[in-house]
Amino acid sequence: MTDKPTKGFKYTQHPHIEARKAKKPVTANSDDVPKTLNQKIGLGITTRVGTMWAAYAFFALTLVSLPSVISKGDPVQIVSWIAQTFLQLVLLPIIIVGQNIQAASAEKRAILTYEDAAAVLEESIKIQKHLDHQDKYLEHLVDRLEKLEASKTKTK
Repeated sequence: MTDKPTKGFKYTQHPHIEARKAKKPVTANSDDVPKTLNQKIGLGITTRVGTMWAAYAFFALTLVSLPSVISKGDPVQIVSWIAQTFLQLVLLPIIIVGQNIQAASAEKRAILTYEDAAAVLEESIKIQKHLDHQDKYLEHLVDRLEKLEASKTKTK
């Protein structure tokens, strides 16, 4: 004897789906507005220091002390000038520029991932509707088969 499948599967959409449709992807500039004075100062400094123009200016600034260090000829002072003056001042804005470029790329990838997830969600809803339609049709076929079996049983 075969088990009769249960009829009437009822799909219930997850409540998060409708709530998520109303939201847009979060970007770095959407809600990250500095609120306190310290945040505003920090963002302003970072924005200005994180440019190649700041790197050029810092490079020029390091050249001011270079002749004095070279004229002394002390290898320790030369290494100190390279490590503490040149590298720290010049690399700082260059690193910030690189991080900004990487962050922008990551944000683009995150938005694409968000859009892909939204598309997959829409497709899964369509699949669910399609399955619901198939369920109804299968129920119709089962009903017809049951009627056919019942009529065959009566004729025997």
